[in-house]
Amino acid sequence: MRAIPAGSFLMGSDDFYPEEAPARRVEVDGFSIDERPVTVAEFRRFVKATGHVTVAERAPDAADFPDADPALLVPGSLVFHPTRGPVDLSDVRNWWSYVPGASWSRPEGPASDVYTRAGHPVTHVAYEDALAYAAWVGKALPTEAEWEYAARGGLEGAVYAWGDDPFPDGRAMANTWHGEFPWQHVGVEGFTRTSPVATYPANGYGLYDMTGNVWEWTADAFEHAPPASPCCGGAAAPAAGERRLVIKGGSHLCAPSYCLRYRPAARQSETPDTSTGHLGFRCVTRD
Repeated sequence: MRAIPAGSFLMGSDDFYPEEAPARRVEVDGFSIDERPVTVAEFRRFVKATGHVTVAERAPDAADFPDADPALLVPGSLVFHPTRGPVDLSDVRNWWSYVPGASWSRPEGPASDVYTRAGHPVTHVAYEDALAYAAWVGKALPTEAEWEYAARGGLEGAVYAWGDDPFPDGRAMANTWHGEFPWQHVGVEGFTRTSPVATYPANGYGLYDMTGNVWEWTADAFEHAPPASPCCGGAAAPAAGERRLVIKGGSHLCAPSYCLRYRPAARQSETPDTSTGHLGFRCVTRD
């Protein structure tokens, strides 16, 4: 973990998406945060020690989804599939599908595994799963303010976690989508999905993967209306009164041609029971 000193920072942004505004001064107490997202290997140790069964590994309750196709009321999770060409970007169903059997250990479905991805961030974890892991290690999930303060690495008002230049000296600083989303991915660093944690440079606080690679859960409720464009997220339009939480950081599916959410100020909403192939977490402890 890395110790983050107490201080104030300019949270949010007035320059990008409406749900990030207004930019405002926020005070944060000192805390410590995981240097990188929780990995597959770490989550596997948790599962072996506790017997935890993730939300994705349980069949959804039909009473909670009265309009759902019964064939989909089986354990599974949302998996990204690139399209063969340009599609309507207003409908996330063009690239997300519910895959029976997909889970943290089978991220693309039953035929996949994570044996070569122990050092990658764990994915397909719902909010409940992240909370359970955090409790097991004696930690907690960060608030949105803690997360964003840490992600900025001491850079006041910078666009990215490393500054204002998206590619300083031509170098990619985070695992993001290169090309036209969701069909053309150049994969200039050799990654078309998640990458091993700490592959890209740390920010000013010595933290890795604060943006790109995987979205991360926070402990805060999302109080605004969800964005009209849900970026690369897998959530459907919210029902009235539906509980949603803030996720931060963007992912390997964020593309400037579609969204620009691999920035500290960027935020999305997600339902607590949702799990996807691009959503993970990291933990904090507080003084």
